[in-house]
Amino acid sequence: MSRSRDLILARVRRAVAGVPDVEIPRAYRGPSGTPGEIRLFEERLRDYRAVVHVVDEAGVPERVARSLAERGARRVAVPGGFPAAWTAAVRAERVADEPPPTAADLDALDGVLTTCAVAVAETGTIVLDAGPGQGRRALSLVPDYHLCVVRAGQIVAGVPDAVARLDPLRPLTWISGPSATSDIELNRVEGVHGPRTLEVLIVA
Repeated sequence: MSRSRDLILARVRRAVAGVPDVEIPRAYRGPSGTPGEIRLFEERLRDYRAVVHVVDEAGVPERVARSLAERGARRVAVPGGFPAAWTAAVRAERVADEPPPTAADLDALDGVLTTCAVAVAETGTIVLDAGPGQGRRALSLVPDYHLCVVRAGQIVAGVPDAVARLDPLRPLTWISGPSATSDIELNRVEGVHGPRTLEVLIVA
């Protein structure tokens, strides 16, 4: 098998020998944080059955506190680097991610509060890379409720735009709505491999 592979690759190299490099167009990359992208991102999130709020910067603390209160959350994981001002009005107990909580500890929480690295309007996807305010991957996978704050400037048009902003060496978690799966009869089941409820605050 190795000899066959070598023969095929040798033929390919001979076929492309001397062919000039072709510049790859990047015109497909779109703008970020525009009103149109924000509206599309919001629509896609709602299609996925996520709860969505659009607020200004000043309204984030009140909206975060209200969302947690409406959820009845009493203990919430808040990873390091999450803006302290955004949790100023929160009455729930804030649980740090240092030292790392166990899976059982995370399962006992009422939810998790995070930021994100980037968001994709076209697909309604939020990407976490374990950066400030995002924490470890387990934080967004084990608790049954995830409240994520997304700044307008983090919303890009499509997946290529998001990939261009991300470091492939970081642990990336791509979230498109609440956790959901279905069997061969298309019976939808939520919460199997992630939060059953995703709530997103878009800071526009």
